[in-house]
Amino acid sequence: MATFAKSTFDSAIYATFRPTYPKSLFDFIFRYHERNKGARWDRAVDLGCGTGQATLELTSFKHVTGVDPSPKMIEVAQGALKKQPVSTGQYEYVQASAESLPFLEDDSVDLVIAAQAGHWFDWNKMWPELARVLRKNGSAAFWIYSEFRFTRYPSLTKLINAYAQGTDPLNSVGPYWQQPGRSILDNHLVEVPDGNEVVPGAFTDFERIFFTGDHFPSLPSPRSVIMRKKTTWDDLLSYLNTWSSLHTFRQHNPTDGENPRGDLAVRFWKDLKEGVEREEGRVLEGHDEVDIEWPLAMLMIKRA
Repeated sequence: MATFAKSTFDSAIYATFRPTYPKSLFDFIFRYHERNKGARWDRAVDLGCGTGQATLELTSFKHVTGVDPSPKMIEVAQGALKKQPVSTGQYEYVQASAESLPFLEDDSVDLVIAAQAGHWFDWNKMWPELARVLRKNGSAAFWIYSEFRFTRYPSLTKLINAYAQGTDPLNSVGPYWQQPGRSILDNHLVEVPDGNEVVPGAFTDFERIFFTGDHFPSLPSPRSVIMRKKTTWDDLLSYLNTWSSLHTFRQHNPTDGENPRGDLAVRFWKDLKEGVEREEGRVLEGHDEVDIEWPLAMLMIKRA
C-alpha cells in the first residue's frame, strides 16, 4: 500500500494505536487448519504483515515468516521482535510482495495468513503462488475489518460512514482511500474469487466467514462480532490519526488544520464525542472510556 512507504508516514504510531486481534480469531483459524489429520505445524507465513502484530500470534508453528513490501513496516516489526522477552529464532521478516515469494520452496508452508492486507493483493497472481508454496492439507486465512462501530451507540454509524465513505473532499476521507483496495475491503472481500476459479483443482474447503453481527444484515450467515476494544477517547483520536486516507487528505489540504474546531480528524472525533454526550446526558473527558468494535470478514481455504 503506497501510503505506508512514504517517509511522512509514522509507522510507530500506526503500530501503537491500531486495533489488535482477539485470541478467539487465531483459535478459529487453528481449528480450521487441524481439521485434516495430515495437517502440519512446521512453517507459517504472514503476508502483508505490517508491524508484525498478527505474525507474533502464530506461536503454534516452529518457523514463522512475516512478509511485507514496505521497508518501514519491516523495520518496525523487527524492532518489536527484539522487545520480546524470549527470542528463539522462531520468527523472521522478509521484504517482498505477497504475489512473489521466491525465498519459499514449493510445498513448504503449512499456514498462510494475511491480516488487513488481502484487499491489496492481485489475486490472479496470488492464488497461483499460494498453490505453489502450500503443502497438501495446508491452510490459508485472509481477513479484513471495516470501519469501527460504537457498541452502545448505533445511532453514530451514519456519522462514521459519512466521514469514512463520503464524497465531500473537504469534510470526508472517502475520496482519499487508495482504490480499488478500499472498495474491496468495504465489500468484505466478496470480490475476491475462489482460488479454484484461478487455479482449477488446487484448493478445497473454501469458506467466506463474516464476524459482522447486525451491522451488515445482507451478508450471508453473519456471526457475532469478535473484534472489540475498550478505549479512551484520547486513544480513539490517535487511532483515527493512523488512517492512510487521512494522511493523504492532509497532503492535499495542508491548511485544514487552521480550522477553529481543529483538523478533519479532530472535528470528526468531536462530533462523535458530542453525539455520545447527548445520549449519555453528561460531558465526557479524554480519559473516559468507550466500547468500540469492528466487523470482520475472512476467507479460508485449504490446499488440495
